Amino acid sequence: MPSVWNSSSTPIAHTRRGPRIATLLLVTGLAMVCGGLLSGCAPAIIGGTAVGVSVIHDRRPTSAILADQQIELAAIDRYDKTLAIARHSRISATSYNRVVLLTGQAETAQVRDRYARMISYLPQVRKVVDQVTVGPNASVTQTSKDAYLTSRIKVALASVKIAGFDPTRVKVVTESGIVHLMGLLTPTEAQAVIAKVRYVPGVVQVVNLFETYRESSI
Repeated sequence: MPSVWNSSSTPIAHTRRGPRIATLLLVTGLAMVCGGLLSGCAPAIIGGTAVGVSVIHDRRPTSAILADQQIELAAIDRYDKTLAIARHSRISATSYNRVVLLTGQAETAQVRDRYARMISYLPQVRKVVDQVTVGPNASVTQTSKDAYLTSRIKVALASVKIAGFDPTRVKVVTESGIVHLMGLLTPTEAQAVIAKVRYVPGVVQVVNLFETYRESSI
């Protein structure tokens, strides 16, 4: 049973009603037509979905990568079709390893909570982390600053010197200067990343959403 974690309250658990429909993902194969693992290779097709070569470095199993894509598409669809939410908020959903992070703004707590509950009902979602704030939508200037800050953080992560560390394994989501970090990292990697991000100019706060990676975890 997935739970909704709200930044301003204790976790709220939501019980599903009715049978849960399982989604069967048929992975028919991964064809590598390049002579090696070259960055210039065209995207491969896995189960009908195009994925880039960066998947090779991803610690998530293929099933989780595909599930995250499906969850995000479903979240967008629910948002756009629910006008009572879309007209009174600006919310983004980011899924990593089937944990969904919600960021943005909503006019009321009721709008925020309704969308979080809606996302928690989606098949394959393990948990919802609700970081949506109640208030007016962020300005274009602020969203531009957040995008620039995200790019600076990604550049900074390239300088983390740990054997085997790959900065592409870190998902960075920035909202009003608050940086949310997602990914499957070892404890050493997570500590190094957080320490690096904290000192990037413009960062207001770092929210650690990393999951601990071990060989047996996948």
